[in-house]
Amino acid sequence: MELISWNIDSLNAAVEHKSARGEMTWAVLQEIAAQKPAVFAIQETKAKKTGLTKKQTEIMAELFAGYYQYANISTGRPGYAGTMMLSQKKPVSVEYPTIGAPGEMDLEGRIITLEFDEYFVTTVYTPNSGSELGRLEDRQAWDLAFKEYLQTLDQQKPVIVSGDFNVAHQDIDLKNPKSNHLSAGFTDEERTSFTELLAAGFIDTFRTLNPTVEQVYTWWAQISRTSKQNNSGWRIDYYLASNRLQDKLKDFKVLDTGERKDHAPIKVVFDF
Repeated sequence: MELISWNIDSLNAAVEHKSARGEMTWAVLQEIAAQKPAVFAIQETKAKKTGLTKKQTEIMAELFAGYYQYANISTGRPGYAGTMMLSQKKPVSVEYPTIGAPGEMDLEGRIITLEFDEYFVTTVYTPNSGSELGRLEDRQAWDLAFKEYLQTLDQQKPVIVSGDFNVAHQDIDLKNPKSNHLSAGFTDEERTSFTELLAAGFIDTFRTLNPTVEQVYTWWAQISRTSKQNNSGWRIDYYLASNRLQDKLKDFKVLDTGERKDHAPIKVVFDF
């Protein structure tokens, strides 16, 4: 079973593909559709408060023919955050959970969970702590609440969770750890929260297969002209899984997006 996850940074930009960047995003989306993943998770759809447009829904239905579509829209801040999942198989149930997060985080469409007979597949778009770490305290509260939410799922059946977790866990998960030590996504607090999440019963699928591999990243800054060509990136997108699924884990890949910066899609393969 192959699953793909991607922070698309605007579904509309991909569907409309009227700019050079939009064309690149559209090309990646087409490549993903051609791979026919069992489940495709999307973060940062940036949909309108009213939901996906008719065109967005129809284009995705055409690209992913036969898939079931589910979208969690941000009602707190229009055109912000949001998640989407497409599944070849109809889930037993679908949840758009609120986890008791601070502020408007629970209203930003950040989580979708699909329940299947043998496992849950969920996706998350974790809040960023902000350039001045203004939301670091709220982010820590989010991390705790999300960990507890995953634990409640894990008590029922195994969990596979993907998404943009907005944290590089170890020094080898970003190009410049020393200069970014106090940056959002690489603070001690965020890294400790991620360690605690793994300790709660989950594996980082990439690190499980590649314990010491360096220079594999999933995000490159758009504002840096040379970030992609110099591979000056961060690994902040993950597939985690319940510990008891480790023996079913077979492969993990970061999909090539060419010159396109920002996030790259990630793919995980399980023997189901």
